Amino acid sequence: MGKMNTVDNVVKTLVIVGAINWGLTAFDWNVVSMLLGGLPRVEMVVYVLVGLSGLKMLYDTFN
Repeated sequence: MGKMNTVDNVVKTLVIVGAINWGLTAFDWNVVSMLLGGLPRVEMVVYVLVGLSGLKMLYDTFN
């Protein structure tokens, strides 16, 4: 594995946040919604970025 750049660090952070959020959802806690519930469009952007980050990590895993 090569040196991680800024994009890779952001992707890794978003995937970790997404994973923790999914884990806490099992206990009816949605951290993203709690923090950004008053800003539904921003909340949606966070979910999209987490999803895209997961896809990038998947792509990087097999290339």
